[in-house]
Amino acid sequence: MKLFQKSAPILCLFALAALLSACSSDRGKLSHTEFCKNKYDAAAELFKKQKYGRAQDKLEEILSLCAGTGYMEQSQFLLAESYFNLEEWIEARGEYGSFVLNFPGSPFIETAEFRKAISSFNIEFKVARDESNTTIAMRDFERYLSNYPDSPLRDSVNYYYGLLVERMAEKEFQTARLYYRMDKYQAAVIYLKEFLENYKVSKRRKDAFKIIVDSYVELDQFEPARNYLTMMHGEFANDDDIEKIVKKNEKNIASAEKDFEKRMKKDSKKKKEDKEDKEMTN
Repeated sequence: MKLFQKSAPILCLFALAALLSACSSDRGKLSHTEFCKNKYDAAAELFKKQKYGRAQDKLEEILSLCAGTGYMEQSQFLLAESYFNLEEWIEARGEYGSFVLNFPGSPFIETAEFRKAISSFNIEFKVARDESNTTIAMRDFERYLSNYPDSPLRDSVNYYYGLLVERMAEKEFQTARLYYRMDKYQAAVIYLKEFLENYKVSKRRKDAFKIIVDSYVELDQFEPARNYLTMMHGEFANDDDIEKIVKKNEKNIASAEKDFEKRMKKDSKKKKEDKEDKEMTN
């Protein structure tokens, strides 16, 4: 057993030397360009057969060994495409980014920039976490449209960009709702006012209006509550449920206002009584 343990590394070294010798021999029969062409053809064939992982190994080898042969550009692009097809989005974005940086004059450059943005869009996103992935994707799409303003993919870019904006809106909304649930109504109002100002087409706008109305009611600020209820009514006039929602909230505001007035009268009466008691004591 010990003999095997000692001899195993030596056997590995012999095997590695034989492999390198074989490779050297193969390359000796071919020019450097022919060697790289064969490598690329093999990688491209694997790619066509959707054996992306195996293709990546050969493409990485080309990028390491074949500078100046004319196969770097195709290999870099195909490597990015391999990661893209495997839905390995972080790696795909990185490889497309390298391609854009290294081959700005390539006929594949527009495709690479678009797929770089798509890769950014597909990187995992969770509302409760930092939105940096979303902002990176937004910048990628903005850069694409800036570079290719007449692109036939403009509608697709706008679609994806709209989804990214909605992600940002959802994060802001969830923050505001959290403050509301924690009874921090003033903070909720601040976030919701900014949300309604910044996200004009968000699917969360109606919910935002509801919570800001409720927050103002909890703060005993009934006039702003009515104002935002009116704004919601106007914005969602074609919504089948809006009349019910408005009437329910109007009743809640009126009831809360009456309770507030009763509390004020009670507090005023108590203060008056306390003052009289104090005067009588003195």
